[in-house]
Amino acid sequence: MSLREKLNGPTFGMNVYSGAPAVVEIAGNWGLDFVFIDAEHTALGLDLPMERMILAARLAGIAPLVRVPDSTPTGLRKALELGAEGVIIPQVHSAAQMREIVAATKFPPLGRRGGDSSVRSANYGGPGFDWADYAARANRETLLVPMAESPEFFDEIDAILDVPGIDAVHFGPADYSLACGIPVDYAMTHPQVRAAMRELIAKCHARGIKVMLPCFPYDETQVADLLAEGGDLLLVGNDMAFLNAGCRRAADLAKGARG
Repeated sequence: MSLREKLNGPTFGMNVYSGAPAVVEIAGNWGLDFVFIDAEHTALGLDLPMERMILAARLAGIAPLVRVPDSTPTGLRKALELGAEGVIIPQVHSAAQMREIVAATKFPPLGRRGGDSSVRSANYGGPGFDWADYAARANRETLLVPMAESPEFFDEIDAILDVPGIDAVHFGPADYSLACGIPVDYAMTHPQVRAAMRELIAKCHARGIKVMLPCFPYDETQVADLLAEGGDLLLVGNDMAFLNAGCRRAADLAKGARG
């Protein structure tokens, strides 16, 4: 079942920063719905290591979503041609920018995405390839997830969300808080951050758009809180946090053994 088909109910994923395909496979083995593979804040590019991450996702039966470095058309197209099920686009600030993103990721008549049949998303032009079918399927199935992480997004929120083609919006509380000069809190307890999250959920749901939220701390209480608020796609962990937790435990054991 594709991630799009799962969006009738809550879905759960995790961020992957390490670039390790094994992390993607493990997430899939444990039944998570998607991985959020980060190419914005990591050494990952849209090249062979990213291709391995996407192949690992396919092997493990988990949907690969790629956060691209920015909204340039080349990066958006390459992520999709590598086989990403969708793209997460950082720093979206205006409706004009959102229209350009849609144009870069949708084939005509919905956009102006460039095409080539010798890529993974087109099955390399292999048996049964048909251009019309490929373009229609890509337009229908590709997930577009802009990020709401700036005051500018919320200044133009209605115009942005009215751009056709948005499937979900990811709320970024860290960059939003930094831009507003308020403490960063991934639990989103600050009144201004919580109000922005609620505004986003209300306006997205009024348009049939889903909302992706980071879930921290990673516990049942926070999951229940965000689901009650209307979150649809929850990020319930990341590989760096899990490594830190494991290493902290190892360090505590070592300190205890040394006395």
